[in-house]
Amino acid sequence: MSEPIIDPSSSSVPVAGGNLGVGGTGTAPVPGSGSGDYTEADISVLKGLEGVRKRPGMYIGDTDDGTGLHHLVFEVVDNSVDEALAGYCTRIEVVIHTDNSVTIKDNGRGIPVGMHPTENRPAAELVMTQLHAGGKFNQDNYKVSGGLHGVGVSAVNALSDWLRLEIHSRDGFVYEQEYACGIPQTELTKRGATKERGTIVTFHPDPTIFKNILQFSYEQLGQKLRELAYLNSGLEINIVDERHDKQQTFRYEGGIATFVADMNSTNAPLHPEVIAFIAEHDGTTVDVALQWNESYNEQLVCFTNTIKNRDGGTHLTGFRQALTRTVNAYATEYKLLGKDAKGSTLSGEDLREGLTAVVSVKVQDPKYSNQAKDKLVSSEVATAVNAVVSDKLAEYLERHPKEARIIIGKASLAAKAREAARKAREMVQRKGALEMTSLPGKLSDCQERDPRKCELFLVEGESAGGSAKQGRDRTIQAILPLKGKILNVEKVRFDRMLASQEIATLITALGTSVGPEKDIAKLRYHRIIIMTDADVDGSHIRTLLLTFFFRHFHELFEHPDADDPTGMRRKRHIYIAQPPLYKVKRGKVEKYLKNEDAMEDFLLDSVCDDAVVGGQHEGQPKLLTGAELKHAIKRANEGKRLRGLVDRRGDGRILAAFAELGLKVEDLRDRARVDLLTARVTEGLVGRYTELAGLRFEEPRLDDEHGTWELRASAGVGGVRRDTKIDIDIVRSAEFSGLRKVVEELRGLLTGPFTISFDGGPANPSPSFDAVAGTIEELGRKGLQIQRYKGLGEMNAEQLWETTMDPARRNLLEVKIDDVNNANDIFSTLMGDMVEPRRQFIEENALNVRNLDV
Repeated sequence: MSEPIIDPSSSSVPVAGGNLGVGGTGTAPVPGSGSGDYTEADISVLKGLEGVRKRPGMYIGDTDDGTGLHHLVFEVVDNSVDEALAGYCTRIEVVIHTDNSVTIKDNGRGIPVGMHPTENRPAAELVMTQLHAGGKFNQDNYKVSGGLHGVGVSAVNALSDWLRLEIHSRDGFVYEQEYACGIPQTELTKRGATKERGTIVTFHPDPTIFKNILQFSYEQLGQKLRELAYLNSGLEINIVDERHDKQQTFRYEGGIATFVADMNSTNAPLHPEVIAFIAEHDGTTVDVALQWNESYNEQLVCFTNTIKNRDGGTHLTGFRQALTRTVNAYATEYKLLGKDAKGSTLSGEDLREGLTAVVSVKVQDPKYSNQAKDKLVSSEVATAVNAVVSDKLAEYLERHPKEARIIIGKASLAAKAREAARKAREMVQRKGALEMTSLPGKLSDCQERDPRKCELFLVEGESAGGSAKQGRDRTIQAILPLKGKILNVEKVRFDRMLASQEIATLITALGTSVGPEKDIAKLRYHRIIIMTDADVDGSHIRTLLLTFFFRHFHELFEHPDADDPTGMRRKRHIYIAQPPLYKVKRGKVEKYLKNEDAMEDFLLDSVCDDAVVGGQHEGQPKLLTGAELKHAIKRANEGKRLRGLVDRRGDGRILAAFAELGLKVEDLRDRARVDLLTARVTEGLVGRYTELAGLRFEEPRLDDEHGTWELRASAGVGGVRRDTKIDIDIVRSAEFSGLRKVVEELRGLLTGPFTISFDGGPANPSPSFDAVAGTIEELGRKGLQIQRYKGLGEMNAEQLWETTMDPARRNLLEVKIDDVNNANDIFSTLMGDMVEPRRQFIEENALNVRNLDV
């Protein structure tokens, strides 16, 4: 059933480092003499994909904060979207598996599989392993595309410890190839016939590269996919999260006009219809949609060839210039600025208050500031956007005079409020409330004057503030107690915010001022830590503070590092303190535990050293105790979780039985092996479960596309039967593969029959290793007093320092913004004036709430 295309050991295959490391396998340069001389021997040559693994940040962004991790998915998805832009793809599916691998599947043309005319390698392998190899350099293939440099999917391959490529080719056959760290592990192999077309890429990020964060965010990926669906009218995009049994489908026929309408759904619009237009100027297609609402915030999102440019660029500049000039020209012509505004104009800031807009351009050869495409720098795009927006917006204002007057009236009010805010700032500053030389009396400042070393704790309540002041490190830690709940800045204009004493006190403590005079370089503390109770009021106060920082100090969430001119590395300043969830006490010994995992470790640690579990290993008696026993029990608990997930795909007992027998894809290609495993499963399950006495397997069916056999089983009692399918998709699923690995690992440690003893006592039989784990955890809880914390006030100064404030032991949560527009929508929903979106949000998320304090 297989036909080799090329031998993967061919010397033409680039080497991307050995196994999981970054060092190459070619000839290494001779190291220098150690005298400090810089010689020709010190010149390193990185081959193939070695450069990507050595400096991943150059290709995908930060590998430590989740940015680069999610960028891996975006790179592959963008290739599928390019197929949609070319008119060949109508459906994309993204699946997050339980082992945190991801599959991206499309129904495009499929990567070409034939031999490259000059490289003597299959084109698909070339694309996957060679930088700057792809079909987007020739505009006959893709008129416009998000990918430009032929780097995307090869970089994903280089940064994955394993990747599986499956192509449903235009020649009517399926082709497969597997990689590890960018190196082919198999040849590109031709399987069976298929009627489908498209490409399927499944990869697992390399944990040696992504050391801090290896968990994909369903919400972050979903936001990106939703945006792509808006930008590609009619394209269906599905996202499935098998870890949490969640999925969504995105498909929008209205394009970016629907995008803007949905972004404005949490605010009251000033005019009912979204202003939308599309036109071409000198080869650049400009697609714009905009709508004003009654809020005081601006939302502007920019895209180039469906790629989001989070730092804007020339299209944003062109849009803003055209908007300000066009509306002012209309207002001046029709004398809408009032008698007292003679000779004046509205500023761009005034006109953009409450504006929601999406600017999408399609450019044949766009230029960006970096590989992540954060900012568009093509100068000709500014001219094109300026021309199109000026023409189309002027035409709209002429045809809709009522809406034009409402828009200009809103901007005029914003101008008056801005002037009132300026006077309020001047008044407050004259009184000394915002002067750095006049720090608020309730602030207990630190001794250190280097802001990079200083921390400011914003503490809920005077009581907790008193404990924090007593327990802190006075050298670097400052404490600012907050009295009650601060003002909700989402519902008020700037001048009213400044009138709040708590807000003024906080701004003074920060030292940066606020508004036009704000200078973020004067920030007095580079760590601002929100420390509130773990109850409803504490959560509300935390949200009010985050709203304040997001609306008026957004730089604190993502501030470019001054030492990094590329802006790829970021510094963030807002953190949330994480007090311990549990305090456990046995006798006179107390211990703080931060979460459920820590609780599991504690329970096992307290018993495993005194427990002995007996069994067999390779036919010889073996005993497990201590760390080895703890590891085995944790793996057994993981097996329980995976069996629960497997059960969603069919009868978990049947699927688990195949996993325990080590069923792999290769087994499904051998009919005799399939029959043998089926017989063993039937015999084992019928003997173990009486209700499976009626277990029946249908005659295996051949899956021509993959050259594998497909099994179907049914079992049940009382006329209620459940069907279970065992095929290549099931066997490749993360939960099935994970369960198989757990079983193999446990079998490598110990097999039954099992016995268990404690403190040198007699060995008692145990029916299974799951039963062993249950017995040990139950014993771990015996005599244990468990306290679950809710508030900081329950701790004295010493406890607060030990658990929450001590830099050596604490657990801080860094606050970052993955998507500004998504964050804006959340703050508008939760903190804005409109009740209905908030009620809907609460209803949709009610089932996900745990430990609700009522």
